[in-house]
Amino acid sequence: MSFLVAQFLTGLANASSLFLVASGLSIIFGVTRIVNFAHGSFYMLGAYLAFSLVGKFMPAMGGLGFWIGVLLAAFAVGLLGAVMELALLRRLYRSPELFQLLATFGVVLVVQDLVLQVWGPEDLLGPRAPGFAGSLEVLGLQLPQYDIFLIVVGPLVLAGLWLLFHATRWGVLVRAATEDREMLAALGVRQKLLFTSVVFLGAALAGLGGALQLPREPANLLMDLNVIVEAFVVVVVGGMGSLPGAFLAALLIGILDAFGILIFPKITLVLLFLVMAIVLILRPQGLLGRPERIADRPQATGPPVTLPRVVLMLGLVSGLGILALLPFVAGDFILNLASEILIFALFAASLQFLMGLGGMISFGHAAYLGLGAYGSALVVKHFALPMEGALLVAPFAAALGAIVFGWFCVRLSGVYLAMLTLAFAQIGWSVAFQWVEITGGDNGILGVWPSEWAKAPVVFYGLTAGVVLLSLAALRRVAYAPFGYTLRATRDSPLRAGAIGINLSQHRWAAFVLAGTFAGLAGGFYAFLKGSVFPDVMAIPNSVDALVMVLLGGVNTLNGPLVGAAIYDGLRAELISHTDLWRLTIGLVIIAIVLLFPQGILGSLSRILEFRR
Repeated sequence: MSFLVAQFLTGLANASSLFLVASGLSIIFGVTRIVNFAHGSFYMLGAYLAFSLVGKFMPAMGGLGFWIGVLLAAFAVGLLGAVMELALLRRLYRSPELFQLLATFGVVLVVQDLVLQVWGPEDLLGPRAPGFAGSLEVLGLQLPQYDIFLIVVGPLVLAGLWLLFHATRWGVLVRAATEDREMLAALGVRQKLLFTSVVFLGAALAGLGGALQLPREPANLLMDLNVIVEAFVVVVVGGMGSLPGAFLAALLIGILDAFGILIFPKITLVLLFLVMAIVLILRPQGLLGRPERIADRPQATGPPVTLPRVVLMLGLVSGLGILALLPFVAGDFILNLASEILIFALFAASLQFLMGLGGMISFGHAAYLGLGAYGSALVVKHFALPMEGALLVAPFAAALGAIVFGWFCVRLSGVYLAMLTLAFAQIGWSVAFQWVEITGGDNGILGVWPSEWAKAPVVFYGLTAGVVLLSLAALRRVAYAPFGYTLRATRDSPLRAGAIGINLSQHRWAAFVLAGTFAGLAGGFYAFLKGSVFPDVMAIPNSVDALVMVLLGGVNTLNGPLVGAAIYDGLRAELISHTDLWRLTIGLVIIAIVLLFPQGILGSLSRILEFRR
C-alpha cells in the first residue's frame, strides 16, 4: 500500500511539471489559435538558461541564488517568446495550421543548433534545489522533498492563473479574445500588444517548467521534442485553450504514466497516445474545451495552381532527361541520394493528395511510410520473402492502417483532425519502439536488402524511378478523374456537397486510404534503400519533412512534391556534409518559405508568369 501511495505522489509531481508546460501552450493556442510546435524549445531553453544562471548566482548568493536563477530563466524565455511573436507569429494568425506548424518547427531547428553551439552536446546536470535536497518518509518509503514541492507548485500556478484571468482587466481581455477576437477588435482593443503579452506568459511558463525540472533531470538536446509531444497530449485531452482542462489532463496523464509502467510495462507509451486518440474520437474538443467554430478554420488550400502548357512540358522533359542521364554521369552516392529523393517525392505526393484535394491536414503521415517499411521488413525477416514480394506487402500494410485510422480521422476537421493523425502516428511509433520481440524495438530490423539483381545502386535507382513515376502518374490521373473533382467539392463546400448527395465521409475515407497506400509503397522502397528499419521512420520529424516538401513545392500543385523533395532532401544532404549548423540553416529556410513564399516554388512561379501575361 505504501508503495502505491509513493507511486501516486510521484505521478502527481510529474503531472505538476507537465502542467506548467501545457498551461503555457494552452494559453497561447486559446488566444492566438497558433499550433506552437516551438513550445518545447522554450522548455529546453528554460533548463539550459537556469543551468547557467544558477551556476552564476549560487556561489555568491547561496540557496537564494538558485531560485533567482530559476525565475530569471523563466523571464528570459518569456522575452524570447515575445520576440518570436513579434517577428514570426504575428504574421501567421490568419494562416492555416500547416503554415503555423512548419514555421514553429523551423524555430525548433534553429534553437536546437543555437543551444548546441552555446552549451555543447553533453547533458548538463544542475544542483539540487536548496531547502528541498532531502527526502521525506511516506508510509515507510522515502520520497524526494522536491517532488512534494512540485506537487504544491502546480495547483498554485493554476490558482494564480485563474486569478490573473478573472480578477484583472488584462485577464478579462484575454478571455474575450479567446471567445471572439473579431468583436474584441471592433471594441478598439489593441490586439497586437495583447497577443504579445499572452505569448510572453505562455513561453515564461514553459521556461519555468524547464528550469524547475533541472534538479530532476539534466538539461539535454532531446528535451524539446520529448516534452512537446506530452504537452500536446495534455492540451488536446484537456481541451485546447482550457486551463482547468489542461490541469485535469495533466493529472490523468501523470497518474496513468506512474501506474501504467507497473501494470502495462510494455505498452506505457501506447497508453499515453491511446488516451489522446480516444478523447479526440469521442469528444474532439477535449474534456473541458469548446467545439471548433467554422470561423476558426483558415483554409489550407485554394484553387489548383496551373502552369502554362509550354512550361509544364519543358519541366517534364527536363526532369525525365535528368533522371535518364543520371546513371551515366553519377556515382553510387548520388544514385542512392536520387533514389531517396524519389521515394520522399512519392511520400510527399501522397500527403499533397490528401491535403491539396481533400483539405485534410495530417501531422502524422509518417505512420503510413513506417507501416510500409515495417511491412516489408517483417516479411523479409520472419518469412524470408524476397524484395519483389515484400514490396507488394508494403502498400497493403499501410492501406490497412489507413483504413483503421482514417475511419476515425475523416469525421474530424481542422486542428482536431491534425491532432488525431498525430496521435495515431505516435501510437504506431510507440508500438514499433516497445514491441521488441517483433520489431526489434530501438535496435530496429536489420538486413533488409534488395534481391541480388537489384543490389547495384544503378539498378535499384532505375526500379525506384520507374515505380515512383508510375505512382505519381496514377495519383495525377485520380486527381483529374471524377473522384478527384468530387473530393475537391467536399473540401471547398462540404455543406453543398452533402446537400447534392455526396457522401463526405466515404470520399474522404477513400482519399485517406489511397494516400496511405502510396505512402506505404514509398516506405517499402525506403526500407530496402536503407537496408534496415527503425521506429524513427514513424517519428514526428519525418511527418514534418513531408509537410515541408509539400509547402516548398506548392500545396496546390500536384507536381510540387517532386520539386520540393528534390530541393529539400538535396539541400539537407549537402548541408549535413559541409556544416554542423544544418538544422539552423534548414530552419531559417522553412521560416522564410512560410513567410515569403506560402504558395511554394511552383505556386510563386505560376503567379509570376500570370502577372507577366
